[in-house]
Amino acid sequence: MTIKIMFVCLGNICRSPTAEGVFRGLAAQSELDVFIDSSGTSGWHNGDLPDTRAMAEANARGYDLSAQRSSQLKPQDFHEFDLILCMDNSNITKTEAIRPKGGNAKVKLFLDYAPNQSLREVPDPYYEHNFEAVFDLIEDASRGLIAELS
Repeated sequence: MTIKIMFVCLGNICRSPTAEGVFRGLAAQSELDVFIDSSGTSGWHNGDLPDTRAMAEANARGYDLSAQRSSQLKPQDFHEFDLILCMDNSNITKTEAIRPKGGNAKVKLFLDYAPNQSLREVPDPYYEHNFEAVFDLIEDASRGLIAELS
């Protein structure tokens, strides 16, 4: 059975497309049966490519984000996905605010799958310019999620 996972951040140009690309790459290596997507709680960047800095770090690590385009989280996503993984608590609050009645997707922090990390939220590299550190966190949480799903 295919597990459907949505990664969510604010604008869907840095953290969540990074998580989508990293998790897609690592899940393929693990032969996990998953459907993966990402979105933002805002629609500010709808249709845009991921941030060029995220794409550069992804390329340096062997991930390809070039086919991704930003989109906004929709109420129907709660019916279509099993798990919605948010990058920070603000994203969880905004995500839960649009949950429709009967939307059964589980909503959690992505770093819940990286228990050895001291951080619980993925910092926003758009403002902090820490793309390398964010990729490290996302790779760690992706490996933890894959271990749990395997």
